[in-house]
Amino acid sequence: MEQYIARQPIFNLHKKVYAYELLYRGAKHYSLDKVSGNRATTSLLSSAFLTRDIQDISSFKPCFINFTQDLLEKKLPESFSKESVVVEILEDVEPTPQVVQACQQLHNKGYTLALDDFVYDRKFIPLLQLADIVKIDFRLTPHQTILRTLNILARYKVKLLAEKVETLEEFEAAAKLGFVYFQGYFFSKPEQIKIEELSTTQITHLRLLAEVTKKSTTIDKLHNIIANDISVSYKLLRFLNSSYFYRLQEIKSVKQAIAYLGIKELRHFVMLVIISEMTTSKPGELVRLGLVRAKFCELLGENSDRSIESSELFVVGLFSLLDAMLNAPMIEIMDRLPVSNGIKEALLTDTGPYCIYLELVKNYERNNEALFVPLFERLELDPEKVNTCYLTAIKYANGLL
Repeated sequence: MEQYIARQPIFNLHKKVYAYELLYRGAKHYSLDKVSGNRATTSLLSSAFLTRDIQDISSFKPCFINFTQDLLEKKLPESFSKESVVVEILEDVEPTPQVVQACQQLHNKGYTLALDDFVYDRKFIPLLQLADIVKIDFRLTPHQTILRTLNILARYKVKLLAEKVETLEEFEAAAKLGFVYFQGYFFSKPEQIKIEELSTTQITHLRLLAEVTKKSTTIDKLHNIIANDISVSYKLLRFLNSSYFYRLQEIKSVKQAIAYLGIKELRHFVMLVIISEMTTSKPGELVRLGLVRAKFCELLGENSDRSIESSELFVVGLFSLLDAMLNAPMIEIMDRLPVSNGIKEALLTDTGPYCIYLELVKNYERNNEALFVPLFERLELDPEKVNTCYLTAIKYANGLL
């Protein structure tokens, strides 16, 4: 039976991706609230490590995976490499002698152990002595409780991870308290306190982006843009020779690349490269998320039963983070780009025919099952197809970055 998984990034202090937490989505005809923790983890591990290339999902980063009490006692984590897995011990795991012994064995073998949704209790001391990382819900835990917990944790050799960090202000507050890892989507929103006029370089890039976005753009114009920029040419050739395409013969020239891609995919590629050039000062995961959204939106459009322009959906997904990338209001950016009304409606007012696709993508990446499952039904999307689209989008993004 096909299983569904997704991932959420975990950052370090420099806003670089340290790892991903893999999230179990359930299986067709099953609701997550009816799936046991054991089944969720074993299905996740099976999908990630046995039926998929784990590097396609993890981008060569460690994977945080939840383990229940039963799976810890059965020593399931030892079936997977210590370099690939961070053993995340769920908050409801009781520190029985069997659990502590299993964790001691993992610790001795060099596995990284993380305590999930941690709330201090003396009974957890044996696990704290073995743990490497402690995760604290930064939004739901009262500030004074966090301070008391951090005071206690100072006695142990653990690193602190703040979960559900959704704004830059929360990121900075957590960092001041001593947290070194951060999980959440704080990086995907504009830094409101720093919004200023677009720089000359950004305006130049926007003009180039506007040229590429025009439906009247020709192959010759795109060839000139690519051929006159060594960086763009290199990225194009690297992308086409990546594992995403599984090519038997290497593409060695820009002309070959253009002939292989065609104008639609070539326009998409040049958009991506221009945007990545515009956002060199931003976390790399922001661009990666934009690429995943773009391809995910496009593939959903191709697989839904609605008559929709999938190429426009690609632009919706890609441009959905432009305000965060440029630290500028979305309305100002849209005024400079010749995009359709449907794209503008989705990005500016959450309306129009493309809005529902972007809404599905955002809720899927945040694991909001109660919100994304009804959207499957409205769009008449097969959940198995959605999962395949998501993993394909991740692989697509990996090929470009």
